[in-house]
Amino acid sequence: MPWCRWQDQDLILQAQIQPRASRDEFADIVGDRLKIRITASPVHGRANAHLIAFLAKQFGVAKSAVTLLQGERGKTKVIRVRSPKKIPSALTIT
Repeated sequence: MPWCRWQDQDLILQAQIQPRASRDEFADIVGDRLKIRITASPVHGRANAHLIAFLAKQFGVAKSAVTLLQGERGKTKVIRVRSPKKIPSALTIT
């Protein structure tokens, strides 16, 4: 899967974010990125904070375990999830 890879115990995600969506959810694969829809607007870092909280809940980790590695100001992002406790049922990761 080109949109994710394991780095030791951490999961690295290549994502494309769609802010202002009707609900928070994992969507399709777009090229080599996982599309993630979030309800927050991309103003004053709200979308990034919301994305981190959403991913933390989905992977069963604290918000501090989710880090934006790239793309703080854009829709395409690289995200690290440190030692995920669970894999969301909406995703198939090997």
